[in-house]
Formats: sequence, C-alpha cells, structure tokens
Amino acid sequence: MANQPDPKFPTFSALYTHLLTLPAPLLPPGKATSPTLTSSIAALSLHPTLETAFHILNNDLPSAHFLVRHMQSPPAYEGMFLHGILHRIEGDYDNARAWYDNVSASEVFQRTWPRGKDDALDFIARVEKLKKDGVGDVEELGKRSLEEIKEVVEWCRGKFGEQRVEDASGAWVKPDEANRQMAEEMVSGGEGFRKF
Repeated sequence: MANQPDPKFPTFSALYTHLLTLPAPLLPPGKATSPTLTSSIAALSLHPTLETAFHILNNDLPSAHFLVRHMQSPPAYEGMFLHGILHRIEGDYDNARAWYDNVSASEVFQRTWPRGKDDALDFIARVEKLKKDGVGDVEELGKRSLEEIKEVVEWCRGKFGEQRVEDASGAWVKPDEANRQMAEEMVSGGEGFRKF
C-alpha cells in the first residue's frame, strides 16, 4: 500500500508553501531543519526531482543525496543541477562547481541563471567566502539560494507535474561512463574523497 500524504500537508502546494517559510538553505546545516518533514515529503510520492528539491528546502541533505545519486547523468539535467545545489549547501564547493559546469548548457540551468554560468559560479564563490571567511551578506545570499531552488522547483513542476509517481524508477538514469568511473575511483581508493 502506498504512503498516505500527511494530513497537515496533503498536497504539493500545502507542503511547498510551508517549506518556503523555513530558513533558506545556504550553509551546511548539520541536520534537517524539521526532521518530521522527511516523511511528509516522501509520502507525497512526487517526481524524484521535486522530492529532492523539497528535501533540500528542509536542509535534509542525506535524503536529497540518496535521490540525486540516481539522476546524475543526462538526460536528468534537473537532478544533476540539484546535485550541484546540494553540494553547494553542504560546503563541497569544488563538487558544486563541477555539477554546475556539467549542466550549464541545459534549459533548467539557463532559466535559473539567465546571465550565465559565470554568474552562478560567482554565487558559489560568494557562498564559499561567507563560509570560510565569514565575509558576505547572509540575507542576500540566502535569498538568492532560495530563488535558485524555487526556479528549479518551478521548472520541474512544469515538466513533471505535481501528481503522485508510484514508480519512480522511470526517472533514474544509468550513469554515463565518466560518472561511473569517478564513482568507482571514489569507492575503491583511487582519486576520490574516501578511501577504503
């Protein structure tokens, strides 16, 4: 039996409206803003890109990361872009820049950053400076972070709709060879961040 929506947030709009009242995702949160919302988000069974964006709005980066790892190759540009946003928020700026670069020619990225990739990369640099040096306008950067996520949500909402997606496997993509090799190296002790 499918999950039933949370009675407090029975629709996309109800939950989205609530998520937009939370602090803007900008810097590494440490934990979800509202851990109880994780199940409310999942219970809507939205398209995985929308579910990912909702988890990001709740600063639940582990739940978001679980989903985007299944959407990290073309044609899943929305998932790839959300992967970059997630890494920007968690403070992995080099990884964020790489994801932004990978999707910079996509429609969703160009809609979100109409002035181009350099504008987006400058934003990442400003967030990085805030985190590392404590220099920057937190309110302005938080507002821009929220605007970026909202643009992606609206893009995905228009493309995929708000309806339930009982079988999300259709959204998953097989990693291209470059991503598969990078993941293999990260796990096997090659060039990656973690060595086992």
